[in-house]
Amino acid sequence: MSQDTQKAIAGKRAAQFVENDMIVGIGSGSTIAHVITELGRRVAEENLKIVGVPTSERTRRTAAKLGIPMYNVDDVDQIDLTIDGADQIDDSFAAIKGGGAALLWEKIVAVNSKRNIWVIDESKRVEKLTQYLPVEVIPYGSDQLFRRLENDGLQPTWRLDQNGNPVRTDSANFLIDLHLPAIESPQDLSHLLSEMVGVVEDGLFLNIVNQVVIGTDTDSKIIDVK
Repeated sequence: MSQDTQKAIAGKRAAQFVENDMIVGIGSGSTIAHVITELGRRVAEENLKIVGVPTSERTRRTAAKLGIPMYNVDDVDQIDLTIDGADQIDDSFAAIKGGGAALLWEKIVAVNSKRNIWVIDESKRVEKLTQYLPVEVIPYGSDQLFRRLENDGLQPTWRLDQNGNPVRTDSANFLIDLHLPAIESPQDLSHLLSEMVGVVEDGLFLNIVNQVVIGTDTDSKIIDVK
C-alpha cells in the first residue's frame, strides 16, 4: 500500500473526532488535506456544524472552498481541538513540524487548543528526531543569525524557492533549516534557539500532543499520550 493511502486512512479517522459545535484548529500539509476533505464531506452530508481556525493561508482557502467557516485565532475564545500533521515524532512524542513553512501559525494554534491530535503515516515514527529542523527568523539581521548558527555547529541552510529566493512564511519571515544527525535533547535545543535574537520560532513541538493517529496499510492506530 502507498504512503498516501496510509495518510488517507489516518486523515479520515482523525476527522471523526470532530463533533458538532466545536471550534477546530486545522493543520497544514499533505496528510491534513485528507482531514479537510473528510470534514468538508461531513459538513455537506452530515450537516456538521463547526468553525475552523487555520494554521496557514493555504489551509484557510482549501477549507473555505469546502464550506467550512474559517476564523482567525484571535476571533475565537478557545479552540476545542486541533488536528495537524507532523514531519517526525520520536519515542517521547516530541515532534518536528514546519516542512510546509507553517510552523509559527501551527504552534500558535496548538498552544491555544484544549486538545491536540497529530495525524501521520507509519514512516513518521522515529526513535530520535533526525531530519532537518526548521527555524523561522525575521529578515532583519538574518545573515548575522545564520553565521551564529553556523558557528554553533548547527549546520544551517536557507530554505529557498524554485527561483533561488528565500521562502517567505505567511508572516513574511525567512526559514533556516538546521541539519542535525540526531537531536539528543529537543528541550535543550529549543531553549538554545529561543534565546537567539531574531529567532521567531523553531519547529520543535514539545509536550503538546494528546493523541496520535497513525495510518497503516489497512487501518489506523490511536495512541493516547496524555
